[in-house]
Amino acid sequence: MDIQWIICPEDVARVTTLIERQSQNALVRARREHNMAESKPPVTRERFWQAMVSMRLTTRQKSGPESFVARFIREKPFPLAYKAVHGARHPETFIAKALRAAGGIRFADKIASELSQNFSLLETSEWAPTLEQCNRLTRLVPRDVEIEVAEHVQKHFLGFGPKQSRNVLQSLGLTRYEIPIDSRLTDWLNEFGFPVRLSASALQDANYYRFISDGIHMLCERSDVLPCIFDAAVFALRDSADWTDENVIF
Repeated sequence: MDIQWIICPEDVARVTTLIERQSQNALVRARREHNMAESKPPVTRERFWQAMVSMRLTTRQKSGPESFVARFIREKPFPLAYKAVHGARHPETFIAKALRAAGGIRFADKIASELSQNFSLLETSEWAPTLEQCNRLTRLVPRDVEIEVAEHVQKHFLGFGPKQSRNVLQSLGLTRYEIPIDSRLTDWLNEFGFPVRLSASALQDANYYRFISDGIHMLCERSDVLPCIFDAAVFALRDSADWTDENVIF
């Protein structure tokens, strides 16, 4: 059985209008600068770990520019930097304490448990293969390569399903095609008239996620916009506070 995605001129016009209206938003400009660059900085332990922590915090809680999560991510020095966690005698306790001290962050104990297990796995055996996979994306590559790297993250790390595995790669400026399909995007697409009614629970399934991602990719291709820019434009439209050059975190 085949399902055919049919993109109408009216669909293209609506996406084009969205992109034009959000073109000067700081988040959209940041995506152009980082994710569309022909070459990107190498992914190090420090960069990957901070992105992993930051993107895990965005699951099932507000992450707009003035949210508790965004404020925590922007803290300098970053409270859960690689060196800080590496030097902690009990990483899980250290992470949980930092999250609770920040205030306003939900699921602190669950996040701390998952992140500490991920940290242990990285330190034991997974740093080399994970950094090798991520650094495949430091130059422009086809969509299939982005999918392979996202699947590596999803397969190996707790708390990183189809959405969050793409979220961490996008936040590192590595991906152009594979985007995290979150509630802001699903709400916009449902209102847009996307042919499949989208829900967060269904998108936890990797095959369904890939199916919906294919439809989004085709819509973007016909509209002559990269998915990472489309995603940023929807975020900019949906967030109640404005993204600025100073508060962009994704």
